[in-house]
Amino acid sequence: MNTTFVYLASQSPRRAQLLDQLGVAHRPLLPAPDEDAEALEAERDGEAPADYVQRVTRAKLDAAVARLHARALPPAPILCADTTVALGPRILGKPRDAEDAAATLRALSGGEHHVYTAVALAHGTRRRLALSDSVVRFAALPEATIGRYVASGEPFGKAGSYAIQGPISAWIERVEGSYSGIMGLPLFETRALLAEAGVATAP
Repeated sequence: MNTTFVYLASQSPRRAQLLDQLGVAHRPLLPAPDEDAEALEAERDGEAPADYVQRVTRAKLDAAVARLHARALPPAPILCADTTVALGPRILGKPRDAEDAAATLRALSGGEHHVYTAVALAHGTRRRLALSDSVVRFAALPEATIGRYVASGEPFGKAGSYAIQGPISAWIERVEGSYSGIMGLPLFETRALLAEAGVATAP
């Protein structure tokens, strides 16, 4: 059954922009002030990064479905996603402060890391999830560059303390995988999930 729009259960403007690229009409389905959305992202001891990001995405989807029913909104597919940066088994979440952001960037400097993005879609009683796994290699980051980047404020609120579409991209030597996935919404996987739900995408 075809649908004219989807709900996007994400506060990320980047995800909204990427969904716009697919030509998909969308409406926000965001947590209420009394919802503890951050609690869904709590890590568990010994959890692998790929398992973590899929678990968090499923939890976000469950919360969004409950939100839709509680608000008695018109039915439509619900899309959500989560992104995590991993250095080996270590999950690099959103920085707590400037010092934490700088430490994360130093850890990423001159090496490779993985960026995992899980995207999930609920449509009626059906739920589907896909995982994007990309590898990013940074050149050695000078301390002055790290300082300026942290001072710009861009690392805050971002997994791994950076945004690939921002100025730090000048220090990225190589990317293997999905550029849009690293931004926060892998378009190939998202298009496939939407197609299963009867949602047309462009072109």
